[in-house]
Amino acid sequence: MVTDLLVDAVLGGDATHAVAGLADAGLPGDAGTDTLVGALGRLRAAGAVGFGAALPVEGDPVGLGGPRAFNAAALELGEAVVVAGAGPGGGNVGLVPLRTGAAITWVAHVAERRQLPDVGEADRALRAGLLETAEALARLDVARWRPEVADRLMDLRHRPHLEAPEGVPPRCVDLAARGVQATEIVELALEDDGGAVSAHEIESRRAALLPLERAGRRALVAACSPEAWPPA
Repeated sequence: MVTDLLVDAVLGGDATHAVAGLADAGLPGDAGTDTLVGALGRLRAAGAVGFGAALPVEGDPVGLGGPRAFNAAALELGEAVVVAGAGPGGGNVGLVPLRTGAAITWVAHVAERRQLPDVGEADRALRAGLLETAEALARLDVARWRPEVADRLMDLRHRPHLEAPEGVPPRCVDLAARGVQATEIVELALEDDGGAVSAHEIESRRAALLPLERAGRRALVAACSPEAWPPA
């Protein structure tokens, strides 16, 4: 039942997911491509203890620990999953999603130990990022060029509702919801240039959003990585 729920959550609206290269990442068994259910079984048998998020961008590879091949693949896509404890000697396995139409193949890599922002640090940084961004956008008259962004910043209590698996600390569920909220505000603000009249004005707006974009990604990584969770 738990596996069925996990598979349904991963699939979402996609047609299928598969996992390629587990043998190349050091797992015992055949080379080639596994179904999602088959890959989950192999990872569990290899000692997997948790799945964590990575949302890296150039200059901020949050959620990654190496090696270079895995980091490069994850940076190119901007996302990856790190499976703790499934690699040789209790190491990690990295999974990078490659989409083809409605299908996704998760390509496995050897992944090294990673350093993560803890939940408290990520929480404080997100709150500071929201304040800093709101003040900067107010100076840039966000209500004129993006009134819907101003509305979202004024009503931060309206957060997306997230369905979390059993066992996720409530604090992490709340942090993930606020991280999603922050990234949505940034995406909305960057949809177009909102009538900006100069390259300087465009750059000023984008620079004002950088602290919130970074804080939102780091909050999501901390909230969605069991290694960073506070002790139960």
